[in-house]
Amino acid sequence: MQLKLVPGNSAGTVTAYYLSSQGPTHDEIDFEFLGNLSGDPYILHTNVFSQGKGNREQQFYLWFDPTADFHTYSILWNPQRIIFSVDGTPIREFKNSESIGVPFPKNQPMRIYSSLWNADDWATRGGLLKTDWSQAPFTASYRNFNANACVWSSGSSSCSSTSPSPTSTNGGWYSQELDSTSQERMKWVQKNYMIYNYCTDTERFPQGLPPECTATTTS
Repeated sequence: MQLKLVPGNSAGTVTAYYLSSQGPTHDEIDFEFLGNLSGDPYILHTNVFSQGKGNREQQFYLWFDPTADFHTYSILWNPQRIIFSVDGTPIREFKNSESIGVPFPKNQPMRIYSSLWNADDWATRGGLLKTDWSQAPFTASYRNFNANACVWSSGSSSCSSTSPSPTSTNGGWYSQELDSTSQERMKWVQKNYMIYNYCTDTERFPQGLPPECTATTTS
């Protein structure tokens, strides 16, 4: 999807674009854009829920003004990994770590949702900056949505149980992974633009970091 975010003073607002299933043990893959005062950077907030459990936040600044023009925000979700990308540059990879007991979203079909909502109790500087309603209406713009996916209908998937047909994969997304160039680009983003990573937040997890954070699995 291409998005252009709320311009000007967007403090307190959250523009969300995400995948989610239904129910108490839902799966979810989130792009959330946390607004800010004019001139201050937006925060791109990502999260992954599996079996109803999230708490896997990673946050980034962007290397451009996301309110000035449209940019492409993409999610690759297959049975092995979830990759978040911005303008084709991967910023985050969440790998399937079921082998060490971490649930992975792969058994529940998800729909795509979007919303623009008031979250001034937490969105901007931890809730210190409130929404300025004199700036309303707040408008985010979307265009050029595109998806290649297995479609769930009447209790079955358009893909076979083992792998989708070549026509539905559109170039092999079902088994796609990051090549070495993409991995280097992702490392560049995380080194220069990541501002929060749950996998390094030892204060939040005094009993030990989540198991996927210390896994040494490689692509």
